[in-house]
Amino acid sequence: MFYYVLKYVVLGPLLRLFFRPVIKGMEHIPADGAAIIAGNHLSFSDHFLMPAIIKRRITFLAKAEYFTGPGVKGRLTAAFFHSIGQIPVDRSGKEAGQAAIREGLGVLSRGELLGIYPEGTRSHDGRLYKGKVGVAVMAIRAQVPVVPCAMVGTFEIQPPGKVVPRIKQVTIRFGEPLDFSRYAGLENEKAAIRAVTDEIMYAILGLSGQEYVDEYAAKVKAAEQPDSAGKFPKRRR
Repeated sequence: MFYYVLKYVVLGPLLRLFFRPVIKGMEHIPADGAAIIAGNHLSFSDHFLMPAIIKRRITFLAKAEYFTGPGVKGRLTAAFFHSIGQIPVDRSGKEAGQAAIREGLGVLSRGELLGIYPEGTRSHDGRLYKGKVGVAVMAIRAQVPVVPCAMVGTFEIQPPGKVVPRIKQVTIRFGEPLDFSRYAGLENEKAAIRAVTDEIMYAILGLSGQEYVDEYAAKVKAAEQPDSAGKFPKRRR
């Protein structure tokens, strides 16, 4: 209930008013039945903007840290994410990926929309990074379509470290659903799930127009730790 109050009465109207999102390709989202919405991840604002404009309810797999923060702020954040139906996923340890896949498959088994960011984390520099294969495993095992999505402009309104977003128009693009039924039964084959993941990332890239990096975002982040002033070093060309 609270999800729909936020979506249609509180948060949704405010987001539409301030960011005036330009929506393209909404017709590609199935009117019913299970599907995965796979998007790029540029900003904390992505968590709210996409669900606000999609007519159907969508559930995201959210990092467990959003649910375990200390103090009053941590409790409020956890309550908020729980209330909008987000599922906490522990990203540490060997079983983290399998736990996320199990949770995602549970959402899909109920005929719902599952939102996922294949990069696994927010882009720290606005580029699109190599996708993790969990999205492919779920798409193949559940035999559901994958709708690619591109958030455009959200990095500029709220880059990492910025708490209050800038008021600026953003664009959200959805591509045609991707059908991976030809890979049925191959969710344990490394070559197959890598091929599916790369196809999804290529579709997102075509919608977003970002620069692509064939490395995992978390690895690049670790190698580009900010200095004492909070700035990232310049990348070598």
